Parts: sequence; structure tokens; C-alpha cells
Amino acid sequence: MRVFVTGGTGYIGSRLIPALIGRGHRVAALARRESAQRLASGCRVVIGDALDGSSYAPAIDGADVLVHLVGVAHPGPAKAAAFRSVDLASARAALAAALDAGVPHLIYLSVAQPAPVMRAYVAARAEAEALIRGSGIPSTFLRPWYVLGPGHRWPMALLPVYYLFERLPQTRAVAARFGLVGAEQMVDAIVRAVEDPPSGVRIVEVPEIRRSARP
Repeated sequence: MRVFVTGGTGYIGSRLIPALIGRGHRVAALARRESAQRLASGCRVVIGDALDGSSYAPAIDGADVLVHLVGVAHPGPAKAAAFRSVDLASARAALAAALDAGVPHLIYLSVAQPAPVMRAYVAARAEAEALIRGSGIPSTFLRPWYVLGPGHRWPMALLPVYYLFERLPQTRAVAARFGLVGAEQMVDAIVRAVEDPPSGVRIVEVPEIRRSARP
């Protein structure tokens, strides 16, 4: 398949692109000129601005799917303004680009919701989902809470709490929705979404992400 990726040099994108190429897909990725060399080998580089869909829409014409991964690194409460100026703005730009180019499937890396914490972050992602849903484009929303990997392991200290909450009837559903997933599980879930496009809107939450490991 022909796959276009935004955020290809980031934490998830840098793992996703080699996985897609390894499965025979043709991948192009958006990058700023100064970071283009960080994209994986075998990926076609598209120079553009993630906040301006018109800067890259012509380059994605003919793509089967657009995977949108752009977001503020290491989200935290102090970054509330950036969640709107970067996360939400880039999602709006990606949607406009996908519609302009006639892309038949948009994959959006969102976040588990509703949530009692990180309200500004969750609100921006939920608003982006609403915009995409309202456009009518077939779409997949992946909703992890925290993706474990190199440099992203501090929640491992909470595993005993997760273990307990997952076994209590009154907290089991919430614990499942906010469960931890590994970076490879996240990549596998996105690859599965690429290869199995929906006819409408599909939501993939933590339990399904965990089950998405490829054989």
C-alpha cells in the first residue's frame, strides 16, 4: 500500500516506517528540511510544514492512507497551549491535506478518553477526533494512554497498582482503558490499521492495541 506518515521522525514514527517498509509498503513521510535526514532509509521524503496542509497535500495524492503522528513530545500539564497550537493544529492540517488529496483512510494517534487527568491534552485530541469524524473520511482512532519504550519507562513503577485495579470489578474497565502498551504493540496496531481500512470510523483502545501483535 502507499502510506503517507506525518511525525515520521518521532518516537512512534521512527519505529513505524521501517516496519511498514519491511512489509512491502511504499512509504512517504513529511519532514522539516533540517530533520529530513532522520527519516528511515527507503522512505520518500516530503518537505513541508505539519501545521500547513497545503504545503504537502500535492505530495500525498494517490496515497491509500495518511497516518498522523504529530504531537508535542513528553506531554505534561505545562504544555497545555502547545496541545492546541501543535497537536490540534497539525491534526486539522492533516485532515485538510487528506481531503484535498482524496486519501481514502486517515489514521489518527489519539489518546484514551475520557480521562480525569491531562485534561488539556485529552481535550485537544478529542476535538481533533470530532473534526475528523465530522469530515466523513473513513478513519481509525488509536487511543493509547502511555506507550512504553526507551526513555519512556517511568510508569513501570505503577505496575502493581495496575495489577490490583485490573482485578477489582469496580476499577477493571478504567484500568483496561488506561493500561500501558509497548512501543512495538503500538506499531503493530498501526500496521494492522493500515492493512485493514475501515468503511467508517473505527476506535482502537488499549485492550485491542495489546492484541494487535503481528505473528
